[in-house]
Amino acid sequence: MKKVYFKTFGCRTNQFDTQVMMSKLRDFELTMSEGEADVIMVNSCTVTNGADSSVRAYINGANRKNPKARVVLAGCGSHSKGESLFESKKVFGVMGHSEKENINTILKSQKPFYEIGDLNHIDSTIVENFIGKSRAFIKIQEGCDFDCSYCIIPSVRGGARSHREEDILIQIEKLANNGFGEFILTGTNVGSYGRVQGSSMAKLLKKISYIRGVRRIRIGSLEPIQIDDEFKELLHEPWMARHLHIALQHTSDKMLTLMNRRNDFRSDIKLLEELASYGYALGTDYIVGHPGEDEVSWREAIERVETLPLTHIHAFTYSKRDGTASTTMGDEVRGDI
Repeated sequence: MKKVYFKTFGCRTNQFDTQVMMSKLRDFELTMSEGEADVIMVNSCTVTNGADSSVRAYINGANRKNPKARVVLAGCGSHSKGESLFESKKVFGVMGHSEKENINTILKSQKPFYEIGDLNHIDSTIVENFIGKSRAFIKIQEGCDFDCSYCIIPSVRGGARSHREEDILIQIEKLANNGFGEFILTGTNVGSYGRVQGSSMAKLLKKISYIRGVRRIRIGSLEPIQIDDEFKELLHEPWMARHLHIALQHTSDKMLTLMNRRNDFRSDIKLLEELASYGYALGTDYIVGHPGEDEVSWREAIERVETLPLTHIHAFTYSKRDGTASTTMGDEVRGDI
């Protein structure tokens, strides 16, 4: 039986997707050793140029260290860089997001393959165990409709769509029965869950909390405007982990407008102060060097961020992504500043 090794880059959503693919392998054996693998599955990230570089470097290294193995690209990078890597024969095959559940059949191909699929699919797989994990990641939605100027993710994950509530609850119940007590709800834009179905994150959280064995629930990154009164009512519940990641991205209103964000600083500081008063540790993402960021907006942003009750900041340099609105703005900030 041929052996498959998984290398996962990027976010918690990718970690869940890897578990989906692992659970679908029927005619292959999983291995934790890259060197003994017949197939190396690369679940890639493409959110920044740095992410792309890391994936390329890994693929080059895998081909060099284990030349007999077939390297297969999956994940977000399959939709942004898959074609070029396939045509240059850096990878044996490419699998798009919608093809994860077909992995057992696709990997049997004796010829190079390019199965990119579409960006409308939603997985139906119930993951009953998480290999190598003490906490369970639960993907509750896929895609994003926010259309931020700098972000490539909607073009590689598609529009926002939610998993069926019934499937989510069944999955958590099975995992709880298998000994998992802590669950991390994840997705591309997790706070958009249930919008089309007339449901909400808060309603889902309540139903999850009723499942026997669920001791703690964590939530992936939320947008400020997604934290409404219905959600706030749950913040004192004992099963809510006392940590929230709120995606601010910037603290200059000028920059937030250029980024096509849906938040503003006045509302953000009011929200974060309220959440901190409830005893929550708060983290955020912060982009520096976006086109249009001048000295005035930078100084304003720094002064403002210092007033926020944050426990940690994931700050990163703006990364130019093909096809995004930010690439057309000009006024680029030099990388050596």
